[in-house]
Amino acid sequence: MRNLDEDTITQAVLARHAGMSDERLREIITSLVQHLHAFAREVKLTEEEWFAGIRFLTDTGHVTTDIRQEFILLSDTLGLSMLVTAQQNRKPPGCTESTVFGPFHVESSPEYPLGADISNGAKGEPCFVHGFVRGIDGRPVPNAKLEVWQADEDGFYDVQYAESDEHRARGTLYSGPNGEYYFRTIVANPYPIPHDGPVGRMLQALGRHPWRPAHLHFRIQADGYATLITHVFRNGDKYLDSDAVFGVRSTLIADWVLHEPGAAPDDTRMETPFYTLDFDFVLNPVQG
Repeated sequence: MRNLDEDTITQAVLARHAGMSDERLREIITSLVQHLHAFAREVKLTEEEWFAGIRFLTDTGHVTTDIRQEFILLSDTLGLSMLVTAQQNRKPPGCTESTVFGPFHVESSPEYPLGADISNGAKGEPCFVHGFVRGIDGRPVPNAKLEVWQADEDGFYDVQYAESDEHRARGTLYSGPNGEYYFRTIVANPYPIPHDGPVGRMLQALGRHPWRPAHLHFRIQADGYATLITHVFRNGDKYLDSDAVFGVRSTLIADWVLHEPGAAPDDTRMETPFYTLDFDFVLNPVQG
């Protein structure tokens, strides 16, 4: 097909896909092409602007490594990650809501027994976390796999420290027979997403800050239940209403309670102030 112009190019591209056998791929690509072309027409995209976009995506790819996923940051900050999460995780009322996965999850994190200190030397004030994992029917979920990870008080995850390959403030635990879980870690603090790359420059150009409110990450898996990927956010954080990645849900906000030195929940004697966090998770049963 020759002599295509701005009015005929879209249908010509779609016609090239006539032999596609994957119907879902056809649906996605057809919509993608139509929306991309409509966007270019709507804003009257110039060649200079198009090249700038290509450079931005190229830079994003160059920054991305095994420990830094700039494309996830891009998706997060444009709200796409949370949109997909919300679409894919519609649940009955009462179930714990899902939120974004984030770019710093690590598969096969160290396993700890209940009550262990998963901070493993990470900088931060001590915090004791406790709660129960239950189904929507209120029944306890024993042996649920809880993966937990968080940033330290300087705002960095363990994988962001190039000089160390030791995991800190990260671990995997399993709920007890009554669905109970508990562990020691450090207090969650707000932190900026990595903003020294193309996504950071984008946020600056848009007049946006890179900060996330304080939170703990959880991924919870149990037989017979849908996997839950979520955060628990710290009540009172000034970034709760302007999270850089749009992940906050009111039902996921909880109180970190400050205690004076004394007996901790695990009966150890704390010589410094410490915090406690109590939060229960309600899982959605797998249908069918």
